[in-house]
Amino acid sequence: MQNEHAQTSKALSNWLFIVAGFVYAMIIVGAITRLTESGLSMVEWRPLIGAIPPLTDEAWQRVYHLYQQTPEFQKKNFWMGIDEFKNIFFWEWFHRLLGRAIGLIYALPFAYFLFTKKIPAGHHWKFWGLLLLGGAQGLLGWYMVKSGLIDRPSVSHYRLAAHLSLAFTILCCLVWQGLSMRKNSIQIMPAPELYLHGWVTLFFIALAIIWGAFVAGLDAGLVYNEFPKMGDGIIPPEMWHLSPAWINIFENIPSVQFTHRWLAITATLVALSLWAHSIKSKKSRWNYHVFGVLMILQVGLGIATLLGGVPIVLAALHQANATAILIIVIICQFKTKPRKISA
Repeated sequence: MQNEHAQTSKALSNWLFIVAGFVYAMIIVGAITRLTESGLSMVEWRPLIGAIPPLTDEAWQRVYHLYQQTPEFQKKNFWMGIDEFKNIFFWEWFHRLLGRAIGLIYALPFAYFLFTKKIPAGHHWKFWGLLLLGGAQGLLGWYMVKSGLIDRPSVSHYRLAAHLSLAFTILCCLVWQGLSMRKNSIQIMPAPELYLHGWVTLFFIALAIIWGAFVAGLDAGLVYNEFPKMGDGIIPPEMWHLSPAWINIFENIPSVQFTHRWLAITATLVALSLWAHSIKSKKSRWNYHVFGVLMILQVGLGIATLLGGVPIVLAALHQANATAILIIVIICQFKTKPRKISA
């Protein structure tokens, strides 16, 4: 009986990690979709038949005609012929196809585990919650796209940040739940102080990621392609041009880039302090060492992306590494979480 329970827990864990892997891939494809400015190429929301791409010249002409009516085509891509359109259409279609695939990869095994009563007691609501989060992500994605189909040739950077943040949240929940399913086979070293330090670190990393999404949504990485200065000084001269002053860090392009830069530097310093804390407490393991190295690498990738004028490969690697950082932080937190002592 105990062996059967262990096998079931391992199966649940493996399934969740597989779904997490697909979510990771979708985040990277989402980055490429944004970097190639492909996100507004599909102007229809067709959850079922939308999985099939245009297969005839007539079908291609129909979707191309729909795109020609959008602000992006009329204000930015009016030069684009149907062959160029097919290239950007591919990335958005592939991004949505991955979303559909993830839905099936999660929902079908979930139904099996649910009806065979293999989900442990007390965990049902967590699995249902993940399913609801996945559905909400699809709706939020379309809500984001809609913001670029009305009167502006780009999506709202606020909605982009919300869409990316929810993707990261889903990924972290999948990893945490996957670890929970096989916690008996994972080396646990409860450390309350290290655990608290980890949440503080995660907070600063999350802020840096959110402002990174603002940078992406506003194309703020295309200005001041230098580091550490922005123009003649550290602070850009346009830092406070908008009124009221606080709105600048959310909507003023140079100010948004400045905020992201220094949130990232702050997050890195806090992260390195966590790495040092783990070593000092003698509870440092491979996960903390990987975390520290990835954080240093992230700074290098960010600076290289900026200096290079946001090349697609470097920018995608920057987001891929940020995603890996979140995963490793979750592993660190899971392993150091204080456990309740049974009576």
